[in-house]
Amino acid sequence: MSDIAHGRILVRGVNWLGDAVMTTPALLRLREAFPAAHITLLTAEKLQDLWRAHPAVDDVLTFKPHASVLAVGWRLRARQFTHALVLPNSPRSALEVFLAGIPFRLGYARPWRNRLLTEAVPPRPGLVAMHKRSAGEIKALIAGASAGDAPRPPLPGTAHHIHAYLNLVAALGAGARPLAPTLRAEPFADSGLARYFPVDSQRTGCVIGLNPGAEYGPAKRWPLESFAEAANELYRRLDCEFLIFGGPGDVALAEQLRVRLAAPLAHGHVTSLAGKTRLGELMSALKHCRVLITNDTGPMHVAAALGTPVVVPFGSTSPELTGPGLPGEPRHRLLQAAPPCAPCFLRKCPIDLRCLTEIPPDQVVAAVMAVLAAP
Repeated sequence: MSDIAHGRILVRGVNWLGDAVMTTPALLRLREAFPAAHITLLTAEKLQDLWRAHPAVDDVLTFKPHASVLAVGWRLRARQFTHALVLPNSPRSALEVFLAGIPFRLGYARPWRNRLLTEAVPPRPGLVAMHKRSAGEIKALIAGASAGDAPRPPLPGTAHHIHAYLNLVAALGAGARPLAPTLRAEPFADSGLARYFPVDSQRTGCVIGLNPGAEYGPAKRWPLESFAEAANELYRRLDCEFLIFGGPGDVALAEQLRVRLAAPLAHGHVTSLAGKTRLGELMSALKHCRVLITNDTGPMHVAAALGTPVVVPFGSTSPELTGPGLPGEPRHRLLQAAPPCAPCFLRKCPIDLRCLTEIPPDQVVAAVMAVLAAP
């Protein structure tokens, strides 16, 4: 390997918001190992606000949704990078850095792309596949539980996805000891947020975030009526304000939640930001929340990385693999009903969504109160 300590390193970032947050420990370790290197992150345009103020990154390059791989590769070639770290497992991401002519190209070994890398890293120890269960498997697991079969043993501590990215930077010579994902909100983002929510540094009231959507699918979504019941009870106890979060596809869902809230709460104590904020403004709003009640989504990871505690009803996915923050962080509350079929990793539940319907609103309320009572 050529001199990486003073090299020009390109990191090809991942394309999903939650996954991008989970790469931040690896990038911090990379910066720690090579403080004199120039680190550029290549990311989808929609994620650029995530990285503008990040301490691990010197520069950010973006690409539009329909940019051709050839166009991206030729843009990179002009930058004369010495090293490429490819975080996604896709053939396209490896082809981009190959076309850029970067002499050293490291990423995970995968079919159809190994020849595009100069260093193809084998699967990491502790890797646990996110196996999507079939309807037949789910029914068999439920029947087995009824018959008294032993429950699923816990996953190893290295199963969480942050270790996938730490293992890659370790192959470059950086440390692999885990640390919490970390983000910084851009200060100027408050000015954009103020169009919808009165940002006040002297605000003393309790602001609670509600994030009822999940782009992945309904098997990740705690029922809307449960969100409303929990919010109404918290308002009765705390006289707090609420921010409803969501992307452009969640506007109708956010409105459905707003109209389910009790009349005193819905008038003047709740603001829907669904479909209104760019990523930087979303980060600012999450930073203003004392706690976020959320499904397992990208904003969950963003809030935790900004220092906002999260309360998360987990359904079809696994907190051991994709939970917020550093695994085991006590400030977050990760709730599971844990039926035998969970986690199934499906977008839609083929039976009755018991993994989420069996998490009652009073359990979420108790979790929020515990977070607010913590030092």
